[in-house]
Amino acid sequence: MKKTLLLLLFLPLSLLSQAQEDSLQANRYVMRATLYGAGFTNILDTYLSPMEYTGPEIRILRESMRMTKLMEGKVSVQSLFQANLSMAKNRAETSNEMAGMVNWNYALHYQFRLTESLKILVGPMLDLNGGFIYNMRNSNNPAQAKAYINLATSGMMIYRFKIGNYPFVARYQANLPIIGVMFSPEYGQSYYEVFSLKHGGKNVLFTSLHNQPSLRQLATLDFPIWSINMRFGYLCDIQQAKVNQLKSHTWSHSFMIGFVKNFYLLKGKNKVAMPNQVSPY
Repeated sequence: MKKTLLLLLFLPLSLLSQAQEDSLQANRYVMRATLYGAGFTNILDTYLSPMEYTGPEIRILRESMRMTKLMEGKVSVQSLFQANLSMAKNRAETSNEMAGMVNWNYALHYQFRLTESLKILVGPMLDLNGGFIYNMRNSNNPAQAKAYINLATSGMMIYRFKIGNYPFVARYQANLPIIGVMFSPEYGQSYYEVFSLKHGGKNVLFTSLHNQPSLRQLATLDFPIWSINMRFGYLCDIQQAKVNQLKSHTWSHSFMIGFVKNFYLLKGKNKVAMPNQVSPY
């Protein structure tokens, strides 16, 4: 059963990789952005503690988009990498937790151009996640590893508008995991039992909307300041799971700021964007 689930997940991955190879030979007008942010997080992991932990979070996000040759050049590819680190404490202020997470998304979006100013993008997404939670008070089970992979559906709306002669680009994106696999120890099972004693158990589990109801939402606003394209953003990252009689969630809200670059890529060199190239964004 586990081998079947892994095959179902990695088969689309190979198809997405092939699409990436096709995109390298297609339109090379690239949009890249780097954002830095800070915000607030709420963490619960009953493997470590029955209490919720809250505190500040810092985050970095890097994104790139470009068009492919798929479906007559109407499909764009998006790569989105983010990492976050947080320090939280419980309500009684008797213990602290440190948490970190790395996430990489790779998506193909079919672009519906409704008007000259409005585009709707819809498509599949590969979602890879890895990280940790460390409880500074626990001595027996002080840490919990986080590792899961999903196939998700992704939707995006991009709207260009002006206030006077000043141009803006607004974007809203939502990514919803549909099916995946997740690593988790069983209730009461230590990592020593899992990896050293190699006790059998259900540590690789099937996930879907019934036991991993999660959602990532990203809203951004682009605007130029002299020759620099600025981007303000808000990220709402809701990650939840209930597996092996263990409940966990990480609810994060981050406000972000950064820069956007648009350029023409040719043989590994960055050149000025060509006016006859189709923008993916």
